[in-house]
Amino acid sequence: MPDRKMLKLHNTLSGKKEEFVPIKGNDVNMYVCGVTPYDEVHLGHGRCYVVFDVIRRYLKYRGYNVKYVQNFTDIDDKIIQRSDELRVASNELAEKYINEYFIQIRKLNILDADVYPKVTQKIPGIIEFVKKIIDNGYAYIVDGDVYFSVRKFKGYGKLSKRNIEDLKSGARVEVDERKEDPLDFALWKKAKEGEPSWDSPWGKGRPGWHIECSAMSLNEFGFKTFDIHGGGLDLVFPHHENEIAQSEAALGKQFVRYWLHNGFVTINKEKMSKSLGNFFTLREIFEKYDPIVVRYFLLSQHYRSPLDFSDDKLEQAKSAWERVQNALEQSEEMIKILPDGELSDGVRIAIDHICAEFAKAMEDDFNMPDALASIHRLVNAAFILRRDLPVGLTKNDVDYHKSKLAELCGVLGLKTKNEIAIPQNVLELARDRQRARSEKNWQLADELRKEIEKLGFTVEDTKSGPKIKKI
Repeated sequence: MPDRKMLKLHNTLSGKKEEFVPIKGNDVNMYVCGVTPYDEVHLGHGRCYVVFDVIRRYLKYRGYNVKYVQNFTDIDDKIIQRSDELRVASNELAEKYINEYFIQIRKLNILDADVYPKVTQKIPGIIEFVKKIIDNGYAYIVDGDVYFSVRKFKGYGKLSKRNIEDLKSGARVEVDERKEDPLDFALWKKAKEGEPSWDSPWGKGRPGWHIECSAMSLNEFGFKTFDIHGGGLDLVFPHHENEIAQSEAALGKQFVRYWLHNGFVTINKEKMSKSLGNFFTLREIFEKYDPIVVRYFLLSQHYRSPLDFSDDKLEQAKSAWERVQNALEQSEEMIKILPDGELSDGVRIAIDHICAEFAKAMEDDFNMPDALASIHRLVNAAFILRRDLPVGLTKNDVDYHKSKLAELCGVLGLKTKNEIAIPQNVLELARDRQRARSEKNWQLADELRKEIEKLGFTVEDTKSGPKIKKI
């Protein structure tokens, strides 16, 4: 396994690849902007959350303790507008689409976040955050609205690489003659008649869009700089730019160390979006394709590059994934007929070399297409072993190959047909136990084994590594 210090990722803030060094030892705090639940989740959402699911999985695979937080913006202009159109309460509309989000996104084998904060549940903390910004001299009050003064923040534009003098009010930047500057953005919005609202020092109102993520992320991570903030490329400006400005104005120090952004899903090279009417919901796509095939497709381009959608590309993903499944099934059949015996050095060395290539790809800014290529080198090896049946091939040889193929698929969240649904807490206990064994801490390893058994699973230590089985 490569040195974890070799992990490099592309930081949008610096515009280049950087060595990943967590702020606190082995712990990684990661926040990804969640959905605004006013409609069904679409393929663009799917790509974002698959990408960051893989990043989270890989960091955990490398032994990091990852706290993953993803919010729901459950009060917003779009929710209010849609709830008015449908004549339902905004909280009912949001809850309906939050439930729909979980139904569809879990089909993609995306692990649940550790925490899902909702804006409507965090209003007191958001108000305190706004007060801090006002007290620090970076915001002003106008008739119940609170605005952030962009020009007072010296580093504005450092994430999006935009010059403040060239900027004009754009998407989600409200044009309001009462503002001191057209670029100033709302931290708190005065309530309009009939809108959901909360009491505040400035009167009844609700949070602005940008302040929500700052307050919720920092609240979860102890109001200090955290490691990774992720989201789609469309959030770089103004959302994440504004997050940096208001957060650093409140904290007086760096908000986030590494900013990661995934590229757009496109249709005929044009960005997929609801406003253009060229988007596909996950529910619609799952009617035609297995969700794991869709997940495979979403990993087929580098996460920072555009991904063009077509049925042809999904068919290619389907064929490729079926080939992986066939290799695993053929390995199962081979194990039944091969003799017992030691794992051969030749097989182990060849397979470990391919696994090292997989790790090298992932260490290079999470290069998922190259990681998939390594998986297919293992697949090719499976078919070659089946065809040639070299003299001396044993059950352990094929079992080692099969377990490594399944392991790498698991790192990418590609759920195989025979994969047991093992809860995340059991996987983490098993990893902790393996680490304890490698450190020869036999007492801790035995205690962790007992904890795993209490949860209905057992760990078998084999020559090809530990295997988790349901009791």
